[in-house]
Formats: sequence, C-alpha cells, structure tokens
Amino acid sequence: MHKLNASMTSGPLFGPMIAYTIPIILTGILQLFFNAADLVIVGQFGSSGSNAIAAVGCTASISNLMTNFFLGCSAGGGVAVAHAIGAHHDRDVHRAVHTIIPLAAVGGAVISVIGIVFAEPMLKMMSTPDNIIGLSSTYMKIIFAGMLPNMVYNFGASVLRAAGDSKRPLYYLIIAGIVNVILNLFFVLVLDMDVAGVALATVIAHTISAVLVLFALVKRADSCRLELKKLRFYAEPLKKILRLGIPAGIQASLFSISNVIIQSSINALEAVYAGVVAGNAAASNIQNFAFMTNEGFKQTAMNFAGQNVGNGNYKRVKRITNISLFMTLAVCVVVGVVMTLCSRPLLGIYISDSPEAVKWGIIRMYCMCLPYFAGGLMDVTTGILRGMGQSIFPMLASVFGVCVFRVIWIFTVFQLEAFHTPESLWISYIISWLLTFAIQFTVLRVVLAKKIKQQKLKEA
Repeated sequence: MHKLNASMTSGPLFGPMIAYTIPIILTGILQLFFNAADLVIVGQFGSSGSNAIAAVGCTASISNLMTNFFLGCSAGGGVAVAHAIGAHHDRDVHRAVHTIIPLAAVGGAVISVIGIVFAEPMLKMMSTPDNIIGLSSTYMKIIFAGMLPNMVYNFGASVLRAAGDSKRPLYYLIIAGIVNVILNLFFVLVLDMDVAGVALATVIAHTISAVLVLFALVKRADSCRLELKKLRFYAEPLKKILRLGIPAGIQASLFSISNVIIQSSINALEAVYAGVVAGNAAASNIQNFAFMTNEGFKQTAMNFAGQNVGNGNYKRVKRITNISLFMTLAVCVVVGVVMTLCSRPLLGIYISDSPEAVKWGIIRMYCMCLPYFAGGLMDVTTGILRGMGQSIFPMLASVFGVCVFRVIWIFTVFQLEAFHTPESLWISYIISWLLTFAIQFTVLRVVLAKKIKQQKLKEA
C-alpha cells in the first residue's frame, strides 16, 4: 500500500476516517478560498466595491449548474475505482483511471464552450441587476474559459481519494491557493483589472493544481498509475462510470437548478430590499466553508463504503454509516453555532461599503447556519448510497426532496405577501435538507439490512 493511502477495508475505522476526512475538508476550503479571495480582494481593493462582490457572487449558482453534472461523473469515477480496488481487480482499476482523465478533459471543454456562449443570456434570465451584469458576464466567461484544468484536477483528485490518498489533493491546493492570492493582488492592485483579474488568477491556480495531480498519478507505483500513452475510453469502465456518475451529476445539477431559481428570486428582491444580493453573496460564500465539512464527510463515507462494497463486507459498511452520521452531526452543530456567532466580523471581511448588505448577510447566516447539520446528514446518506452503487435513488430523492419542493415553495408559499421575503427563501433550504435526509436514510437502512442478510447467508 502507498504510504499516503488509508486502509479502508481492515482495521479500526473511527481514527482512520477522521484522518482521511480532515484533508478533504481542508482541500474543499482551499477550493472555496479561490472564490473567497476573489470576493475579498475585489471588494476591498477593486474599483467597483460591493457591486463587484454582488457580480462575482451571483455567478456561483450558474457556474455550479454548469460544472456539477461533470463533477457528479467524477464521483462515479471515484466509486468505480474504489470498487475495483476493494475487489483487488488491478486491471479494472487501471482501465478506470485511464478513462477518467479523458472524460474530465471532454467535460471541461464542453463546459467552456457552453459557458462562454451562454453566460450573459443566463445572467439575464436570472434577473441579474443591470448595474452588475457586465461585471458578472466578464467574470463568468474567463472562469469558463479555464474549466478544463478545473475538471482534470477534480477527476484526478477523485482517483487519489478512492485509492485512500486524501492528502495529496490538499497539498496541491495549498500551492495553487498561494499562487491565486498573489496573482489576485497583482492583477487588481497593480494592473487594475478588477473582476477580470481575479477570474484570471483563479484559472491559473486551477491549471497549476491540475498539472500537479496528473504528475502524482504518473508517479504512482500501483494500479492507479497513469500512463499518458494509454489514455482512452475503455468501454466497460466507461459504462460503469457513467452508470454511477450520470445520476450523481443529474442530482448535483438539480440542486443547482433550484439554487438558480432561488438566486433569481433574490435578485428580483433587490429593488425592495437594498443590499440583499451582495449580502446574500457574501454570506453564501462564508457558509460554503462550513458546507465543506459536509463534503468531507460525504467523500469519506462514499470511498470507505465503496472499497468495502467491492470487498463484499456490508457489516463494515453499516459501521461506516453510523460513524459518518455521528461525526457529521457533532461537527456541524459546533461549526454552525460558531459561524452564527461570528457572522458580523466575517461579513466585514467581504463588505466595507454597505451596512444594508451586511445586515442581510447576518440574517441569512442566522437562518441557515444553526440548522446546517441537516444538510450534512443528507450529504452523508448520499455518499453511502453512492458508495454502495445506488446512484439512481439519491437522484430521485433530490428531485422530490430538494428541487420539486423548492420550486413549489417559490411558486406557492413565497408568493404570499407575508412570506415574500429573503428569509422565506432561505428557510426553504432547511426544510428540503430534512425532507431529503428522511427519505434517503429510510431507504439506506432497508438496503443495508438486505445486503447484510445476504452476506450472512453466504457466510453460513
């Protein structure tokens, strides 16, 4: 076993799962730091102030909509690799790895073309205010132009994590994050490039992280070793990656669609609630740091479950489920309380010229940070189900528990005069998290019980 790889199929679980989760959380935080650095530097030092924050912030839901489908496919790739490693099928691991990287390149190229062509029309569809739509369009087009290395990094990192190595993706993001901050300051302060400068800095940082993750795969000595001359689409692993990844991608995209609708509703409220777009953008960016805790536990649950499913040990998958849910609940409650209590100083890092924007940011954080553990529990059950190869059901649960619910809420409850407020939109997130978790947890219990019973019969 590689010295940085965690042992997922044997030995104790609690300690190794914590050690595996921490680098993933820190990696996610560093990825968010790219966008946070964009917001802070362009807000504090750029020529457009809070307008620049609103311009960069309101692009997030569209960017996620465009990228999340392929990032879902990367999760499918990670599960395919984890299953093959757990089953000790080296040939399958090799072919999956060499299929994942070309898939990442194709996905990145497709996103770039679509994003550049449709950036401004999509912003207009979202009722983006006229005073920021030009800045938003500029930022989006540059970010989308550099989407290929972003996809390569994320797909490559999914391979490393599936193999038990959650540390190298973190190391590479540290390097890229430092470069990102330096270039942000240079482009904004020295070259006065404003939002275009922070976007360009992010693209360069993504490129550096992609090159480093590819180098790590090339230098491996096990079945995950990447040989560039063997890159191609192998039929069997491609089918499995798409079978697992497409539902995960659809699920992520559906989340994003509902967020786009909510962002559109927030944009439309700007005329009544001044500063709500900028406040929402800053608070959302801060909360994303907390949500990376959820993502860390989800990735851990998915990959640990995946290798043990490949190994046929469903009793261990049940233990992984219980530990993951416990860790998520405990950590998310603490993080939610701390972020709520620190909301004003945290928002002050982003916004210096709009008390109204700060006010709305604080309200959003009070609405969503304290109960955000519900989103963590939902994410962990999603990860376990994906690791078990059950990718269709989490997608269906998201359709009804998240997307359909939020859309119905917006077109019914939100339309009532008493509930036509930003707070009403933010509360809809919480209810959808709880609803989706309840559905997924019930099904997970049933599926696990069935698999454990089948395992006992084989052992008898």
